[in-house]
Amino acid sequence: MSVLYLAFETHERQNRLIKLQKSGAHIVVAEPRWPGFFELAKREKPFAIAIDFSSAPSHALETADYLTKAKETKEAAMFLLRVQADRLEGAQKRLPNAILVTESELSARLHQMEQEAQARALQKKEAAAHAKKVARAAARAAAGLSVEKGKPAPAPGKAKPVAKLVAKTAAKPAKPAAKAAPAPAPKKKAAKKPATAARKPKPQPRKKK
Repeated sequence: MSVLYLAFETHERQNRLIKLQKSGAHIVVAEPRWPGFFELAKREKPFAIAIDFSSAPSHALETADYLTKAKETKEAAMFLLRVQADRLEGAQKRLPNAILVTESELSARLHQMEQEAQARALQKKEAAAHAKKVARAAARAAAGLSVEKGKPAPAPGKAKPVAKLVAKTAAKPAKPAAKAAPAPAPKKKAAKKPATAARKPKPQPRKKK
């Protein structure tokens, strides 16, 4: 943020500039000569313009009138320094929004305006940071919701992967915890040969009496 101070070069200009710099504002000084002052104004984009009427007051009035109408500078606050009494009425008619001040008054006003400008800049910075924070939180929330919902549903006619898995699981019998080893097949008994005819008992010899 800067203040454009337009005054013709004199031995007093430097001392006046030092007084204005005590306000804390960034003061850019130049002579009110066309087109130099306007090119400087477009480049600096000052929030305030101060024009010294102590030298060439008619030229200073034309310069102030031009800057209050130019689109690049019409929003800047206009301050007039050392306007002679005989030109006061004409300046007020042509520049109704301009403020007539002394160096001390201008320094105090610039100090206040500088603080207000810094406060606005800080508010904008904080607002931008908050907006970014909200946007990041919204993005994270959207990403989490997307993960919870899972993949998008497949085209009609195709079974959902989850449904297939459930159906397949239901169709299959539950597997035993541990599969027992199969029992060995019973051994086949060899077929018994048919029994041979019983032998007749041999006659026992009779005991003698």
